[in-house]
Amino acid sequence: MKRAADVSLQRLFPVRRGSPSAPFQLTRYFTATSLLAFIVLALSLYFLERGEQKFFGEVQQAQNSFFAEVQGRLLREQKETARSNLVKVHEAGHVTLTNVFANALWASRFAPLVARAQAISMEACRRIGMGETAAAAAQRPCFSKLGSQVTALPGFAAADSSARALMRKTTVFKIKVYDLRGLTVYSSERAQVGEDKANNAGWKSAAAGTPASELVHRNRFSAFEGEVEDRDLIQSYVPVLAPDGAVQGVFEVYSDVTPVLQQMDAASARIADAIARNQARVEDAAAGNQRTMESASTKLLQIIAGLLALTYAALLLLVRNGQRLIDEEARAREQSALREQAWHRDKMDTMAAMAANISHEVGNPLAIIAGLADEVAQWRDASGYDAEAPRMIQEQTARIANMTRRITDFATAGHETAEPLDVNQLIHAVCDFLAFDRRFRGTPIELRLGDRLPACRAIPDHLMEILMSLLQGLKEACEDCPAPGKRILVESESLGAEVKVRMACECSAAHENRRLPSSDSRLESARRRLEGMGGRMESDGPALEIHLGCVAADA
Repeated sequence: MKRAADVSLQRLFPVRRGSPSAPFQLTRYFTATSLLAFIVLALSLYFLERGEQKFFGEVQQAQNSFFAEVQGRLLREQKETARSNLVKVHEAGHVTLTNVFANALWASRFAPLVARAQAISMEACRRIGMGETAAAAAQRPCFSKLGSQVTALPGFAAADSSARALMRKTTVFKIKVYDLRGLTVYSSERAQVGEDKANNAGWKSAAAGTPASELVHRNRFSAFEGEVEDRDLIQSYVPVLAPDGAVQGVFEVYSDVTPVLQQMDAASARIADAIARNQARVEDAAAGNQRTMESASTKLLQIIAGLLALTYAALLLLVRNGQRLIDEEARAREQSALREQAWHRDKMDTMAAMAANISHEVGNPLAIIAGLADEVAQWRDASGYDAEAPRMIQEQTARIANMTRRITDFATAGHETAEPLDVNQLIHAVCDFLAFDRRFRGTPIELRLGDRLPACRAIPDHLMEILMSLLQGLKEACEDCPAPGKRILVESESLGAEVKVRMACECSAAHENRRLPSSDSRLESARRRLEGMGGRMESDGPALEIHLGCVAADA
């Protein structure tokens, strides 16, 4: 047997005994594995460095794009701001111009004309085409006829002549006058007299007392001086106010801002050229940074490659020295393994003998005691017979058997899978086992278990651990209670489709019951494990309640 063990160990730890084989070829395996590892490391560093270069280039491109976008947005905002300011400035000018125009001509020319135009009804024309998609086309002949009536009114020709004389050689291209119904009472373009502007947003704003303006472009436009083409105009609706502040009418004024816009566009073009030059310089700088970064990365890779080669050489030298030490210690390992095997064999033999002795020394006396107790109980006519002795023998054997049964019940409580179980039986097993714990001697556990509880589906081992953990926690909570009167009460009862287990630490009548602090980690652990089994845990004052679902009757 010893020879067989020696052969087995020699296979595990071959020793150099004049043969070329070594116990473990450390140098060979190191050379292969480390060379492979260094190659993988070198390739990883190479690709990481190349990825860093690519990332740096992408960052540079993203920054260039962001810079270009910001510059473009800035240029657009500059254009929009300039146009908005232009509209606001010309609107203020139009308000001033309208006031001048009204001071000069409103009372004498336009107010009488507006008053006469009030006699001309617009409702008939507005009703034409109502509900039709081509309402404007259907209404146009009617409003044109209405315009002819307005131009035929007394004072129209004089108002037109005065307006043209006042606006001659100005940037004002067109003037319109509306009454408070939206009727075009006057226009420097005769064809537009009689039009209805009641639905126009600009007219509505001016009729409410607030000027409104916008920048418009016209490919062809009828002005005081004749028709003009391709012009940019500021269109403003300005209210005519009476001395008391009431709106009397609305002026619509068109002024030419084409030269100003051309200057603004020229300035924007110069700014765009400057932005383009700046963008080109930024891109050139980014390209230079990319080349510098790639050069530095290449140098870094070369340095790392040199360091890896030196490290590999140093490790190879160290491993070869280690191989020599392994060869020298191989025989010592073999002898040590043989000794360890012999010691393990002896230990197992000793443990087997001890187990047999325990079985013999405990099992046989129990059987003999039980047999003798039965035999003595039958000696009813013998003199000096003591009936208490057999009873005590039976009581003690039953006590030992009950104790072993309780330990066995606790040790074989269940498995790691959910199964139907008797909750009361499990509570008994846990509480009986905890009765062996000296810490519970001053804190008794009182059981008030319900009768005929339905079976519950749970994992026995998990439920046992939960009960033990919570009972130990309640015991710690009871330590502050005075010694006489304190206890841990465990109750169980059926609640229809579930079984409730209630546990509480009860002090004496003069002291308040104790509870587990909410920060106790055992509470969260128990709650989580119960939820995993389909149950739940609740708090009823200082008491803890475990609710478990019952197994269906047909399950």
